[in-house]
Amino acid sequence: MALSYSELVADARRQIREISVDELAALHGRPVMLVDVREQVEWEQGKIPGAVHVPRGVLEGAVGRLAGPAAATDHADGRTIVLYCASGIRSALAAYTLKTMGYTNACSLAGGFQAWKSRGGPWELPGGLSVAQQARYDRHIRLPEVGEAGQQELLEARVLVVGAGGLGSPAALYLAAAGVGTIGIADHDRVDISNLQRQILHNVRWVGQKKVESARDMLGGLNPDVTVEAHDTRLEAAGVLDLLEGYDLVVDGTDNFPTRYLLNDASIRLGIPVVHGSVFRFEGQVSTFDPGSGPCYRCLFPEPPSPDLAPDCNEAGVLGVLPGVIGTLQAVEALKHLLGIGDTLVGRILLYDALAQEFRILTFAKAAACPACGDPANPPPLTDYDETCTARTTGRPSSIE
Repeated sequence: MALSYSELVADARRQIREISVDELAALHGRPVMLVDVREQVEWEQGKIPGAVHVPRGVLEGAVGRLAGPAAATDHADGRTIVLYCASGIRSALAAYTLKTMGYTNACSLAGGFQAWKSRGGPWELPGGLSVAQQARYDRHIRLPEVGEAGQQELLEARVLVVGAGGLGSPAALYLAAAGVGTIGIADHDRVDISNLQRQILHNVRWVGQKKVESARDMLGGLNPDVTVEAHDTRLEAAGVLDLLEGYDLVVDGTDNFPTRYLLNDASIRLGIPVVHGSVFRFEGQVSTFDPGSGPCYRCLFPEPPSPDLAPDCNEAGVLGVLPGVIGTLQAVEALKHLLGIGDTLVGRILLYDALAQEFRILTFAKAAACPACGDPANPPPLTDYDETCTARTTGRPSSIE
């Protein structure tokens, strides 16, 4: 015979531990995780200080990320998980569910938030996302790996996109849509009609105008939460450190080797990760270079090649949709890094063949003899290479120490 809802609640309460508001107050300073399992509208009306918000409907999927594996809490000294709702009914059912998953230290607050407030316990309005932001980023918030806390991290993040072309366009658009709060766009070029086959940040209205202005207009229209910092400049050794300073991550959307090598060496000096992408005809590649935790670009390619061995897209051509694929993958890598989730491409390079519709991943290690990161005590000089990938030796200093 099926149990009624009230019978289910009564059965759950018999099998879990319930604590009173006085017992919760006495736990101050003890290893406790306080979880509010109410719905969003209830959470917005007030919460117990220190609580994290995990709606009842996603609790089972989120508990591992929040509390770790059940075995880590299943002992006398393990962290107590205290669940609460409005009156203690939903949290009792939630505690029972967690107990069946192995979280034996999970318990429910008897009387819930209402009892806590009636006792005179401290409570506060939650900060963080506005109602409009909760609606905009709803699909992110529903992901246990992101949630409100992760979305807030994205809104506080600063990402520099170098190059507002074929790769930078999709990367910047998806980062803006995802709510990355500050996006820097560095590019010194103007929009040309030939760009529009692949550079989706721009349109015919902007032909002849600065790409950074077109990018700022497009990204601002997509998401008003995003601050776009336009850097109408060419990357050069004398100013690259000032440009990168203050950003959490760099997305490399450049299409030439001189800039790519300069960016790699500058990122090593500052300790800023770079998400690399490149395309050639029908092929592309993506990797993440994170100083201190993995190899750099020069571990793979120690020195710039001659231009006859590596022509750019102006000479060789490129399938228009290909930068969209690679730039989007760069945005995925950037978001994973900012959120601290998943396995990034540090120490791995993803290769994509559009004609064969195949992906491959190759692994590589830090090179002991790498000219850039091989000796952490002696970072590489910042060198300006000319179009032939030769260090400039006339007209201005070729490098800075």
